[in-house]
Amino acid sequence: MATSQDTPIIIKKYANRRLYDTSASRYVTLDHLRELVHQDKEFKVLDAKSGDDLTRGVLAQIIFEEESKGETLLPVEFLRQLIGFYGDSMQSMVPGYLNMTMESFTRQQGELREKMTGAIADPAASMAMMEEAAKRNMAMFQQAMKMFTPGFPQPGAAAPEGDPKRGETSKADGGVQELRDELEAMRTRLDKLSGQG
Repeated sequence: MATSQDTPIIIKKYANRRLYDTSASRYVTLDHLRELVHQDKEFKVLDAKSGDDLTRGVLAQIIFEEESKGETLLPVEFLRQLIGFYGDSMQSMVPGYLNMTMESFTRQQGELREKMTGAIADPAASMAMMEEAAKRNMAMFQQAMKMFTPGFPQPGAAAPEGDPKRGETSKADGGVQELRDELEAMRTRLDKLSGQG
């Protein structure tokens, strides 16, 4: 995002719901604000009359419009879990955790893009990178679940004595294994394809 010395662009929102970009001296749409986000330009949306900060609501509106167009990014289960945290005792921890997660994901995305540029000619290397990223994301997800869900099973931890599920693989571990199996199957297919070329 923009650096701290950058002055955010001020967007005024009027009662008729129109948005006015003070830096460009013109009325704009949500598409314009979406483009500012893509350009990593910092902006604030302020109520033209009261001066209240409306940025969060406007950003949420942009996300809602993207989701309603079919550009789905947020899984239904994630949205359910997010809604469940409103009013929960853990609510205050969620924004910081989500920020940390997205920053980490953004760093991974940048690294992956760089590596993929050099690995296009080597499908096996590409698969290894994807598998590594999947493992890191799964580990981060499990860490989040441990943090927010009391009693979430630790990977590899045995169920307590007398637990009917003792000896069974946890859902999280099963998900990791399923992901590994899918990646292995994909790697095998890529190996066959590269062998034919």
